[in-house]
Amino acid sequence: MSRYPRILPVGDSAFTVEFGATIEERLVAQVQDFEAVLDAHPIPGVRETVPSYCALLVVYDPQLSSAAMMQLALEQALTRMTGGVHLVGRLIEIPVRYGTGDGPDLQDVADFHQLSPEEVIALHTAPTYRVAMLGFAPGFAYLVGLDPRLATPRLATPRTYVAPGSVGIAGNQTGVYALSTPGGWRIIGRTSLVLFEPTRPEPFLLHAGDSVRFVQA
Repeated sequence: MSRYPRILPVGDSAFTVEFGATIEERLVAQVQDFEAVLDAHPIPGVRETVPSYCALLVVYDPQLSSAAMMQLALEQALTRMTGGVHLVGRLIEIPVRYGTGDGPDLQDVADFHQLSPEEVIALHTAPTYRVAMLGFAPGFAYLVGLDPRLATPRLATPRTYVAPGSVGIAGNQTGVYALSTPGGWRIIGRTSLVLFEPTRPEPFLLHAGDSVRFVQA
């Protein structure tokens, strides 16, 4: 049986610090808490940290730190965690046009759960979500906090095109497509906000640790 947290090497210039192996809000909080500890107490040689649902990838310069030194430093950093979340993100409201052409799978999600489309919208807009990570494509935000009553399997056959700004559900996750890409999430709506714009001083609208509220437009 695996014990967490655990530190595992990734190649010759990175470690992954794992806090579990499932998608849970408490694990997302622990990952972001640990990243905040590293921000507050920088480790010499660390070049980048990349959060995911249940682990933090720590990339370092092997010319500035040996693997043994980096692992020891990460072990010491883990002792600084207090159990609270240090990272305080912004609260961002995302207006969403649900259903019709913007949310082609809204009715299917409603039918799957024996709900009305209005009930699906109400359940989807009720929580305050946490951005767990960005991935898959630039600016794509994976959010935790979806009401379990809306957990829905992915499409059996992914679409070859999903419009930017599309809001979808896949399993117990909800997320927002920043770019037009193929995708198999159930699309229930779309926002006009631009989540990724490389020419902006800050290209990403959302960051790990931010809170998100969806508002029906």
